[in-house]
Amino acid sequence: MSTAQAATAEPADADLELADSIVRELFLLVRQVKRSGERHRPEMIVDMAAYHVLAHLHFGGPQRAGEVAATFHSDPSTISRQVSGLVKAGLIERRADPDDGRASLLAATDEGVRVIETERRRRAHVIATVLAAWSPDDRQALTGLLGRFLDDYQTFEAQES
Repeated sequence: MSTAQAATAEPADADLELADSIVRELFLLVRQVKRSGERHRPEMIVDMAAYHVLAHLHFGGPQRAGEVAATFHSDPSTISRQVSGLVKAGLIERRADPDDGRASLLAATDEGVRVIETERRRRAHVIATVLAAWSPDDRQALTGLLGRFLDDYQTFEAQES
């Protein structure tokens, strides 16, 4: 059976049960990671939603607020509130858009990058500690399978839209 045929075939009950178990485990994992972040991150000066905006600007480069809102499938007013807080905290700045002098680009500041890198190191430390008893092969397998799952999920979503 081709990939196209497999994608259009109705999943068997056993496949649906397995998928339901995966969804449940992913939900529990995300919830645990969120709780852990809140418990181990008292020094964070922005909430998680604003942190995601900051990280997006750092890794994606300077962007207009409308582009950020589109990326997060969010209302521009919501992004505007998050941006205002991040600007006030000195974590992002507005820069003139070289392509349109009337518009501005949002960019992470040096302090914003420091906050992101501190949080990344903290998260990596927690995950490395959790996986310390796993074999290198198991750790690598988890990384590979998670990456493959994400790639396949993104491909599916792109085909659906």
